[in-house]
Amino acid sequence: MNGVKGGEYKLYHRVWVSDDFSIEQQLEEANVRKLLAKGGGYAVRNVFDFDRVSSSEFWYIVKDSFGGMEELSAKTRNQVRRCFRECDIRMVTIEEIKKSGYTIYKAAHKGYKVKSAVLSQKDYEEGLSSISDRQEFWGAFDKQTGIMIAYAQNIITGEVCNYSVLKAIPDFQKRCYPYYGLIYEMNRHYLVDRGYRFVSDGARTMTNHSNVQQFLVEKFAFRKAYCHMKMYYKWWLRLVVKLIYPFRRCIRVAAVNTLLRMEEVSRSMK
Repeated sequence: MNGVKGGEYKLYHRVWVSDDFSIEQQLEEANVRKLLAKGGGYAVRNVFDFDRVSSSEFWYIVKDSFGGMEELSAKTRNQVRRCFRECDIRMVTIEEIKKSGYTIYKAAHKGYKVKSAVLSQKDYEEGLSSISDRQEFWGAFDKQTGIMIAYAQNIITGEVCNYSVLKAIPDFQKRCYPYYGLIYEMNRHYLVDRGYRFVSDGARTMTNHSNVQQFLVEKFAFRKAYCHMKMYYKWWLRLVVKLIYPFRRCIRVAAVNTLLRMEEVSRSMK
């Protein structure tokens, strides 16, 4: 949606979100109404005051400088070097991802602690193509066999690279650490070669399906960029949220839990 300060707003799981959180501004009531009047969306997530000095309950995981091997612990340096000995890391085309990515995607999902629905190959490939003009892909290839064992799907917005998807075949992940090589090389490429403002793994996760954000902070010197976040809803959803919010600890539906966690964070903002 054009005409709203702070980037274009697009639907993500039926919620309107800005495609550039780093420049998003506080929405005026008229702009909130305009977004909610559009079809397909039930809520608006407004993030502003990005990278504020004081902490808050909402943040993005970002990295804005690259310190090479020196910024890593001795153990992490060894794991990165192990990956480079065992794997080739390079940018790949969307055609290469369509050829090998779905196999990696399915294998990765089998290893998740929190199970989620697995896309069909058709839906998977359609998702790859939906924002192809702003996507870049990286792959990790086993040197012994030449097969792709891990990949990253990134979304470029201005001078920000968002690490959108990171998948690896679990057996190779334990043997040759493809995540370590991918993240190290992507950090170097985007922050040094291209001089981007920062790379990001996105907003604070409201689910427990992955520990990637904690991994990036602990292993690769990412940090929390705190910001302000408010949620707005269509009238009927606002009523539903108000009614069920007191019982949020008892609800076991994942999508509803996520929405109520977002509402809890929104209410915590001053």
